[in-house]
Amino acid sequence: MEDIKGVLESVKRKSGKTYSEIAEETGLTNVYVAQLFKRQAQLKPDTVSKLKAALPELPDHVVEKMMEPPLRCYDPKLIQEPTVYRLNEAVMHFGESIKDIINEEFGDGIMSAIDFYCSVDKVKGVDGKDRVVVTLDGKYLPYSEQKSEHMVSRIKESGK
Repeated sequence: MEDIKGVLESVKRKSGKTYSEIAEETGLTNVYVAQLFKRQAQLKPDTVSKLKAALPELPDHVVEKMMEPPLRCYDPKLIQEPTVYRLNEAVMHFGESIKDIINEEFGDGIMSAIDFYCSVDKVKGVDGKDRVVVTLDGKYLPYSEQKSEHMVSRIKESGK
């Protein structure tokens, strides 16, 4: 079985392009491009020609694999990687406050991680030093009151 992620990494490396450059050429976010290359996202038909134009060396059989629904999972050891650990730490540290602000601004609900956009950008701080900006842009999903009368499995067919 061919290592699709290995082929993708090799094609990207040989191209000399960054995820952000590929993202600009395809109209995707840089994180989504990275997710495609890690097989954590599905390549959609409308994007195939743009990706092939950005990376002409990408084999057709790999593109076909990228269009299959991926197995979205991760290695539990990933949390030990310092960048991932710090991101997790930031979410855990600020999470309760973020949750409270979401509830104040939107009501009782959550941010979707499915209808979701994510990007990483590099900016200069007021002190002139490089700063990392991680944007999490998710659809708001309100919790619903669970009324039994709205539960399809409990609605009785009329006439029975």
